[in-house]
Amino acid sequence: MRNINGSTAFVSGGQRGIGRAIAEELLRRGATKVYVSARDPRPEADPRLVPVPLDVTDPGAAAGAAKLADDVSIVVNNAGVGGAQPLTTTDLDHTRTVFETNVFGAIEVARAFAPVLKANGGGTLVNTLSALSWLSGAGAYGASKAALWSVTNSLRKELRGQGTNVIGVHVGYVDTDMTRHVSSIPKISTQEVAQAVADGIEAEASEVLVDEVTRRAKVALSGAPEDLEL
Repeated sequence: MRNINGSTAFVSGGQRGIGRAIAEELLRRGATKVYVSARDPRPEADPRLVPVPLDVTDPGAAAGAAKLADDVSIVVNNAGVGGAQPLTTTDLDHTRTVFETNVFGAIEVARAFAPVLKANGGGTLVNTLSALSWLSGAGAYGASKAALWSVTNSLRKELRGQGTNVIGVHVGYVDTDMTRHVSSIPKISTQEVAQAVADGIEAEASEVLVDEVTRRAKVALSGAPEDLEL
């Protein structure tokens, strides 16, 4: 079991949405400090929340964040952007931007913080993925999350030797700004996601399937590709 109580954490994209809920849940479970990053971070009233500027698409920015937050034992890779437009008709620069943020940005954070986690006893790295890692029809966003699923599995193997547990968190539709335009599909709350993430950290899980949509998608992987269509 991994103890959140008394720990220090870093949550990218931690000032809004799922990232914010995760940061608050970690504090609720006894974390003493949580660094929360954003491109343009705002001040925090709670002194346990430490704002950190981070644009994950800026080369070297993650290394700077890791130098500042060198006392962490939990890192949550949560920053990301949407983009479910069709791959064949959407400007290719848009697709590249989605991958730069959701895939290469996450790799930058993992690379920067892996030595920090090792120095602090191993700790935990969490990557926020999606049920759309497995379901087709979500354009660049789904493709990027599928790529990040593979990245997460590779990181789990690479970092096991230094004692770092790597968790992939898959979730369906969550009530955030990113899904505000989706009104016909039931959504779960950011608090539900945060609780599942914290449970996974404490249990040293390798994968967290937050909701029923995600669990059904995982099962469908053993069937025909057409079964994975949205």
